Amino acid sequence: MSHSTQSSDGTIRCNWAHGAPDYPFYQVYHDTEWGFVQGNDQRLFEKLCLEGFQSGLSWRTILAKRENFRAAFDDFDFHKIAMYTEDDVERLVQDAGIIRHRGKINATINNAKRAIEMLETEGTLAAYIWGFEPSVQELSELEYPAATSPSSVALSKDLKKRGWKFVGPTTMYAFMQSMGLVNDHTPDCHCHAACEAQRAAFIRPTSP
Repeated sequence: MSHSTQSSDGTIRCNWAHGAPDYPFYQVYHDTEWGFVQGNDQRLFEKLCLEGFQSGLSWRTILAKRENFRAAFDDFDFHKIAMYTEDDVERLVQDAGIIRHRGKINATINNAKRAIEMLETEGTLAAYIWGFEPSVQELSELEYPAATSPSSVALSKDLKKRGWKFVGPTTMYAFMQSMGLVNDHTPDCHCHAACEAQRAAFIRPTSP
């Protein structure tokens, strides 16, 4: 957990949420998305892909381009992305609105195919992902701010074994933080209690 700071509006937020004036959406992202439970397959897949695109970059850069990514990648419908051809790869490489990294673009298409394969065994992507939710004991033993956890390492290893790309343990921990598998809002942040309440009420999806 990071430290927190009182914003100009009097609200206490995690330090990282205090973006520059030209990034007003960054604070909105903190207040309405980061750490809140997500169980929708398409949104989970989107975040897995965007975390991969973030590799070597800042999340601000990715967030600023997120709507462009959604437009370019069919709103991250992995059934559609799995059907992309080399023409689509070239289209995306030429799209200045996204990160034009051929390796990451190809990884997204590859991961879409792997996601479809996962549905056959796990039922939903959400059931698979939430199966790696860290235990209370595991989280209590982490030293904050943490960059990885045993669960993120395990998720990374299993995804790689299944053929996924750009899913390292640090990337997977950031994914867990953002999708609500971990509540890393600092305890005095105004979002912490809301995320805890949502996590408590959330019915974890399970594989068949």
